[in-house]
Amino acid sequence: MTAEVVDGRSGAEGRAGGRSGADDPRGAGGSRGLLRHGLTKGGGLVVAFGVLLAAVLLSLLAGTEWFAPRDVYLAAADFTGSDTDRVIRYLRLPRTATGLMAGAALGLAGALMQGVTRNALADPGILGVNAGAAVAVVAAIGVFGVTSLTGYVWFAMGGALVATVVVYLVGALGRGGATPVKLALAGAAMSAMLGSVTSAATLLDLSTLNEFRFWVVGSLTLATGPIVGQALPFVAIGIVLSLVLGRSLNQLALGEELATTLGTRVGWVRVLAGVAIMLLAGTATAMAGPIGFVGLAVPHVARAIVGADYRWILPYSLVLAPTLLLVADVIGRLVVRPDELQVGIITALVGAPLFIALVRRQRLAEL
Repeated sequence: MTAEVVDGRSGAEGRAGGRSGADDPRGAGGSRGLLRHGLTKGGGLVVAFGVLLAAVLLSLLAGTEWFAPRDVYLAAADFTGSDTDRVIRYLRLPRTATGLMAGAALGLAGALMQGVTRNALADPGILGVNAGAAVAVVAAIGVFGVTSLTGYVWFAMGGALVATVVVYLVGALGRGGATPVKLALAGAAMSAMLGSVTSAATLLDLSTLNEFRFWVVGSLTLATGPIVGQALPFVAIGIVLSLVLGRSLNQLALGEELATTLGTRVGWVRVLAGVAIMLLAGTATAMAGPIGFVGLAVPHVARAIVGADYRWILPYSLVLAPTLLLVADVIGRLVVRPDELQVGIITALVGAPLFIALVRRQRLAEL
């Protein structure tokens, strides 16, 4: 399968209709999706946003102790210092806000990676981005003594960027360039290598291990109110950058030569997408740990709903990803009550079968 193949269609097939991918979603990937018209896609996005609001409410109410919606309102509007108010304000609210921000960041980062690389298997976890951010955070904690988000978020972003570049360069070696399977294998190798470095560092330093062991699983319980506030600007910038790239990603899906002919500055698109991925994946990993498969699964769900138009895939990923993450977190709270399963475990259990199915589909497409 060449780099020109996107969702089973070549750039030549996408050009057959005589319109650019920015104007014709079929040119950017072939599938129209379940919702074919702009009005119904907009309505679907409104419905998805309503489901997200329901997931937010469920995240605030559900857990070892269930609360009523009135309790949440009173904790926010008329804080009295009671145990209920403290749990809601200092635990449930930051946890839910972390799920919203980290989910949106991971969903958009995955959609951007799939669009820029034209690789259906691209994901911050699979391509080693999360592992790069994780090893950088370990270095920040163990070597430099950094313990605050504003301190190690820069390390997480730098590690994410370096891992992305290395995986792409390794995956591009040999015949065929950076094919999806080669990139997935390079990302798996990078993740394994960096994971061993992380394990060695934490085993040699007990204090680093204590700081790191809950973070590495992937959890929404780590961030506090101040940390959420510190992370918000990074995520907001990444979201804005992502959403403005939708039309350019449609054109890039047609192939670099045609995209350039249509006026797309391919180099700048990749640079801006790389900055957005670094901000989004790095901040999400710094906040919640290396949560996998959200960035892989959600863009595929969005593509199944709205087709291959990134002007819609990106907004849908922005809404669907935090919904998935919050629902997974609620499931983790309830299945082993009064204990909890961290959200990273739940998303891995859901995402691993999906990844296997996607790899099998890509390998069959190459035969």
